[in-house]
This record gives sequence, structure tokens and C-alpha cells, in this order.
Amino acid sequence: MAYTGDVQVGGPPDVRELPGLTITKVAVGPFDNNAYLLRCTATGEQLLVDAAAEAQRLLELIGEGPLTRVVTTHRHQDHWQALSEVVRATGAAVTAHPIDAGELPEPVTEPVEHGDRVRVGKAELEVIHLRGHTPGSIALLYDAGGELAGSPHLFTGDSLFPGGVGNTWGDPELFNQLLTDVQERIFDRLPDATWFYPGHGKDSTLGAERPHLPEWRERGW
Repeated sequence: MAYTGDVQVGGPPDVRELPGLTITKVAVGPFDNNAYLLRCTATGEQLLVDAAAEAQRLLELIGEGPLTRVVTTHRHQDHWQALSEVVRATGAAVTAHPIDAGELPEPVTEPVEHGDRVRVGKAELEVIHLRGHTPGSIALLYDAGGELAGSPHLFTGDSLFPGGVGNTWGDPELFNQLLTDVQERIFDRLPDATWFYPGHGKDSTLGAERPHLPEWRERGW
């Protein structure tokens, strides 16, 4: 079956095969969080984006393949409730932006900043810092086609969803910062074919969301 990204807590994961990378998406926990297991097709090494909840379920997905690191997209607790158990079971490195690192239950052994690269086997993901939902929120960009020529894939945490940017709790300054970062660092740079994978709910593409950017700025959330 073709990948849709439509997963439910307690339901099966959805799997997508890309050049060089396999993505397994699963919904976990009471806040319907998405966790993404990325596996390098050349080496079998794995990376987990957000050990959000249900550690045993995540460990079953990881299986015997080595998990080299867990990337936490931001400091909110619903995105790291399973982090300690997963890290202790696998020995994976902990990766996050240093601004949010102090809120995590495990030491960040591999801090990353805007523009840094994170490897999983032979595959490489670029870190994009998106300020506003939290000060240290990050997204991860995988360019399966090389030089952004194909269809890039972007893991956005809680900074970008279908229908708008992440929650900034009615703070105009935080909202303007987040929307500006999302526009300049994502929409102004990446093509409409870019598929993005948020921290909750369904996926979307930049092309589907781009026409609505002026509406988002006008409404203020």
C-alpha cells in the first residue's frame, strides 16, 4: 500500500521507502504524538525522531538494528516521555538544540545548531532551527534527490502543521518569530513538492500550505 502518513494510536505504523532512507511513522501516547524511525537502507543504522511515549512499542519497531541516536525536536514533555527508556535500552546518543537541552530527562550528548548535519548511516539530515514554539525547536531536512532537486522530506516537530504553525500561546512576538522562521527557512527555500512530517497528526506538503501563509499571518496563529 502507498504511504499516506495517516496513523492512529494503537494502530499499525506507516512505512515509506525513499532513496537511501526508510521512514516508519507511528502514533503513540495520550497526546497522539508522532514518532519517526529512520533507517539507512545501505547500512541498517537507525535514528529516532522524538521518543515521545510507549517506549516498548518504539523498541519493538527499532528491533535488532542499531539505533545510533534519538533526535528530540523540542523540549515539551510529550515529545520525550520514552527518551530515557529508549536510550538506556539502545545506548543511542541524544541529540537536541542546546537551548532546549536543559529540559530533557537525559543529557544531550550531541547538541546541534542551525545548519548542522545529523547522520544516520550514509544518509544525512540538515538541522533547521525554528524559534517560537520553543526557543530551541528544530526541524530535520532530508534531501532524497540531492541538491533539493527531488522531493525533500522535512520533519517539523511542533513548528509546522497542516493548517498553520505551532502554538505560541497568543504571544505576538513569538508568533511573528515562528512564522518568519518558517517562511524564510522553509517556504522561501524549499519547493512545493517538499513533504513534511509533523509532531502530531497527518502530513502535508509545502505546496498545499503555501497559499495560506498570508492567512496565517493575518489571523495571528
